Amino acid sequence: MRDTEKHGSGQTVVYAPGVRREVAAFVDAVDAKRVLVLSTAQQSDLGMECVEALGTRAVGLFAKAVMHTPVEVTQEALAHLHSVAADCVVSVGGGSTIGLGKALALRHPLHHIAVPTTYAGSECTPILGQTEEGKKTTLSDPKLRPASVLYDPELVATLPREMTVTSALNAMAHAVEALYARDRTALSDAMAMEGLTAFHTALPHVVHTPDDLQAREDTQRGTWACGTVLGQVGMALHHKLCHTLGGSFGLPHAQTHAIILPHATASNAKAAATALAPVARLFGGSDPGQALWDFAARLDAPLALRDLGLQKNDIERVVTLATQNPYWNPRPVTADGVRALLERAWAGAPPNA
Repeated sequence: MRDTEKHGSGQTVVYAPGVRREVAAFVDAVDAKRVLVLSTAQQSDLGMECVEALGTRAVGLFAKAVMHTPVEVTQEALAHLHSVAADCVVSVGGGSTIGLGKALALRHPLHHIAVPTTYAGSECTPILGQTEEGKKTTLSDPKLRPASVLYDPELVATLPREMTVTSALNAMAHAVEALYARDRTALSDAMAMEGLTAFHTALPHVVHTPDDLQAREDTQRGTWACGTVLGQVGMALHHKLCHTLGGSFGLPHAQTHAIILPHATASNAKAAATALAPVARLFGGSDPGQALWDFAARLDAPLALRDLGLQKNDIERVVTLATQNPYWNPRPVTADGVRALLERAWAGAPPNA
């Protein structure tokens, strides 16, 4: 059963098994004529499936999207887009592919339709993070939000267990930080808790029953809520650390967010006690950071930055970068505080060890 929603941002959001096969109808709805499909090299088969579904509307597949949206890859994709005279891109994949679609939309007027295959949530936001010369920066522009999002639960039903968990924790991090954002509102709080509640209920279920399409759709609805709230408020220490670790050290996006989330939450727990109390109640216990760490551990999420390849002697460089031009945070960002947080996250220790 198809569930189509139209939101105040103008974005059309559809939830339905198999909806990816109907992508041509959404291209026609925006009166696009020439469509370039985007994917990673690993998902090129799925990209080609989309090309076939588009028929004569498709002008090819660019299958070179990679993590952290390097500017040099965007420039190559932009040259290809110009060469085939595309007026629309369909990004089929996770945050890497959707990020590339956004980067193209920033540089060239086009229609963007997103077909997410993870829980990253990039498809919901007007935000783009891109990497150049070893540094990741972010910017926000309303035209970055894709016009249409096609959530097909069949696509996430085949996500490996680890990616299911880490991608979900990545989405949850947006909601947790939204709860203590400087510009939070009652609406953003409600949306953040909606997303966290969806994942709290559905994520353990899909880990054990991965082909339950209704539960998978529930996680996608959680993704939409968590991703949308990311575009409504400012982010804080958690996202600063993850942008530093990803952009400057090449750590994988979802896994890094999964590991940092409970530690950044614990770091801010006293300064934002009232804001984070609903997280502790939802996930159990009195300490929201520890509750999130326990939830992640029960789902066999990665817990240690060292397992992602970060060397212990890299920590000081991360501290230096993360404390330069820090994002607003409810607790003052200090070198000692960030160092202590990173040392626990590097070792895989509980956040309050």
